Amino acid sequence: MDAVELSIFSSRLEAVCDEMGAVLRNAAFSPNIRDRLDFSCAVFDAKGELCAQAAHIPVHLGSMAYAMADIVARVEWHEGDMVVLNDPFMGGTHLPDVTLIAPLFHAGRLTAFLVNRAHHADIGASSPGSMPVSRSLDQEGRVIPPGKLIRGGSLDNGFLSMITRANRNPGESEGDFAAQISANRSGLKRLAQLIDEWGRSAFLSGLEALNAYAERLAREALKRIPAGEYRFKDLMDDDGQGNGDIPIQVRLDVKPERILVDFSGTADQVPGNINSPLSVAAAAVYYVFRCLMPPQTPACAGSFRGIELHVPPGCLLNAKRPAAVAAGNVETSTRVVDVVLGALAQVLPDEIPAASHGSMNNLAMGSVSGEFRWDYYETIGGGMGAGKQGGGLHGVQTHMTNTLNTPIEVIEARFPVRVVSYGLRRGSGGQGVRRGGDGLVRCFRFLAPTQVTLLTERRVHPPWGCAGGQPGKAGVNSHNGTPLPAKIALMVEAGDTVSIETPGGGGWGVVPVRPASSHPGT
Repeated sequence: MDAVELSIFSSRLEAVCDEMGAVLRNAAFSPNIRDRLDFSCAVFDAKGELCAQAAHIPVHLGSMAYAMADIVARVEWHEGDMVVLNDPFMGGTHLPDVTLIAPLFHAGRLTAFLVNRAHHADIGASSPGSMPVSRSLDQEGRVIPPGKLIRGGSLDNGFLSMITRANRNPGESEGDFAAQISANRSGLKRLAQLIDEWGRSAFLSGLEALNAYAERLAREALKRIPAGEYRFKDLMDDDGQGNGDIPIQVRLDVKPERILVDFSGTADQVPGNINSPLSVAAAAVYYVFRCLMPPQTPACAGSFRGIELHVPPGCLLNAKRPAAVAAGNVETSTRVVDVVLGALAQVLPDEIPAASHGSMNNLAMGSVSGEFRWDYYETIGGGMGAGKQGGGLHGVQTHMTNTLNTPIEVIEARFPVRVVSYGLRRGSGGQGVRRGGDGLVRCFRFLAPTQVTLLTERRVHPPWGCAGGQPGKAGVNSHNGTPLPAKIALMVEAGDTVSIETPGGGGWGVVPVRPASSHPGT
């Protein structure tokens, strides 16, 4: 392929993922998928290597890219199958993220896979929103090891019922699974058309050329990092089980042909749920280095071939079963980004920004009794870290997630909740030559007794500044005006309020101190 043909080939693969995402969004039942867009779609080759992805959720896509080859090797694939899984220790991230994988056969030969991953706000945990302050995986909901939800084109209704029957609203859950199935079927149809048009041999050659091109671009970009060793350490606030100041430590060993990312010195896995499977840590690392590559770099396996990981088994970032991991995917992943950026800032100060708000500010809530059973989950944005080229954005999702907020009208129409206030947390961004972005304030009043769970970070250790900039303000959670811990499950009564004030981003650069004015005779 020449350069023009390769560009067209890459764009058409990405378009398959985009169309899958459009189908999934439009067919989904739950606000979490339909309104917040908490889902991702991708194409993989027959070996499980990433070929293309839509611009969806980085933590979903990077973890799939890391774990897919093992999943492919574990299953006996047949035409018309679709495999479902959410097990974090068998290719998943945390239990609410449910993955559906469809093999594509061309002329009887396995040729590719279409994959989507969507966050289900109810996966059978005892607490609404299925994001509990947990101590083991089994407390976080139904664990789904890789199994065939569709076999030879036929849906296994018994298997689907087994997954959804413990949920508060099984009908809505089944609707979301139907949307995921539809998205994969759309991808199968569109990718088959592309392969028919190009021919299987040309398609496979195109994938080789795409990976080779991505690898060249990636290695050239990474060569800009001077050879050497760079270290950084940051702390998780707590694990929700009484353990605080939990370190994540990285060493970057940069050589011309590869970068080793070594997390030796990171804390051992903890009793609480901030542990993460290795695939999540890999996703965060891949994301950081992807940001250093040219924007035209294809999102495929070739772009990651110069990056090696060393994550000691049993540590916080490579936890062993049955560790609780609900917050590892959403909170710990963001701290991994911060420590890798912190190490790179020592040698690329003009390119690396200050720390962003550093938490997905997770809120889960729902009914505890009554005929109307409901649950809801959302993440809340914060302040972006500032960089040399500009101040941080206000009130946005950063790094490992880019979901939308749920519109107030949707929340109030579907649930016994009122949004009292929603706006910027003025002045929460760190000072500097470039100011960090401000966080958000989102306050809810409840119209009925409700169980609420908060899984948040950067409430103790604020987002750091860069190049002499000041840190952003730490976040604050409160119930009826009384401060709450970063991670807590609580019961609220009708009329109560819960407020989440998210952290601001760190500032960049030292603000010059102006000399005091002097006047003759003073």
